[in-house]
Amino acid sequence: MAAEAETLNGASETPPNIAPEEWRTRLDLAAAYRLAVIYRWTDLNNTHFSARIPGTDRFLLNPFGMLFDEITASSLIKVDHRGKVIGESTYPANPAGFVIHGAIHMAAPEANCIIHTHSRFGTAVAMQKNGLLPASQKALTLMGWLAYHDFEGAALDTDERPRIVGDLGEKKLMILRNHGLLSVGKTMGEAFVWMYRLETACRMQIDALSGGAGLNPISEATRQHTIAQGLKMYGPGGFIEAGLEWPALIRQLERLDGTSYRA
Repeated sequence: MAAEAETLNGASETPPNIAPEEWRTRLDLAAAYRLAVIYRWTDLNNTHFSARIPGTDRFLLNPFGMLFDEITASSLIKVDHRGKVIGESTYPANPAGFVIHGAIHMAAPEANCIIHTHSRFGTAVAMQKNGLLPASQKALTLMGWLAYHDFEGAALDTDERPRIVGDLGEKKLMILRNHGLLSVGKTMGEAFVWMYRLETACRMQIDALSGGAGLNPISEATRQHTIAQGLKMYGPGGFIEAGLEWPALIRQLERLDGTSYRA
């Protein structure tokens, strides 16, 4: 994550009361929230992105009550592994946020960053019986990375945590049935790009089904071939490894929304 933050042009100086590693993480997470507004993934303040502070069991979350386009690096709240807010903040943590995020962060040491959305197209696919259909190149290249978790009600019960973790396994993406989408990554750039790809596949599916025409069939052999291609090209060392787009996304953010997220 530190390597990503170094790409921020003219990034603000580290505040004296915050460690450099934490400040770089704050910059990346605040940028992800602002980018989610640009990509229309928001649901007022009702979803959550989180990031592990390097070398600790503490995490950063959005202040529950702020809209995503208001979030800055310094306004993010810090919580422990139980979701308890550390330090002073006029905003609480979203209780549903850390039931999901805390479970994954603590179970998977490499899951430094997690994005959860209730986006229009992602939630629409999550509501459909067959989930993501193997009907587009985008969908098929993601299927080797995708898990599902059945709906159990609003994510407020800690006893759901083992099932969330078990269903995710070592995947990078999860469709929370009847609920929304989730992505994980070692870095914020990786988690963001995984979410972008899944959201795009969901949007394509809803648009295609809305057209009313039958979907063009893809043979089982071609499906399996494309799934295997996705595992290679999106994985470590792949030519479009998830997260490589992060510096360009930061440049896009600063063109469209300025640099106020650094405050």
